[in-house]
Amino acid sequence: MSKTAIIILSDPKAGSEEALGRVFNALASAYEFKHAGEDVKIIFQGAGIRWPEELEKPENPVNGLYNEVKDHVHGLSQGCVAVFGTEISGYDLLNDNKVPGTPGLPSLLNLRNEGYQILIF
Repeated sequence: MSKTAIIILSDPKAGSEEALGRVFNALASAYEFKHAGEDVKIIFQGAGIRWPEELEKPENPVNGLYNEVKDHVHGLSQGCVAVFGTEISGYDLLNDNKVPGTPGLPSLLNLRNEGYQILIF
């Protein structure tokens, strides 16, 4: 079985169709992998850690899709939460890449070593 990690970096504060398009396509990819029975993890990193708070809002146009794949959210980058700040209630903080001067970030190396293909949006 294939394993895929989807990293979302786009910033909802950009307010652009491009940022919304990135998160939409990331979640649509997660939806496809999920329904094919494949192992998929969604990770929010960089300014992308702001997305879950926005996607939880019923008025967000991607809310329905997000609710379909929310069970595959692996977590948010702890280092990025420290830098960009966001509401993190209910999400795991990922910090296995111990970058000096940070509380840690998700390890892409670990994901790759675990057999995950990495897609970045």
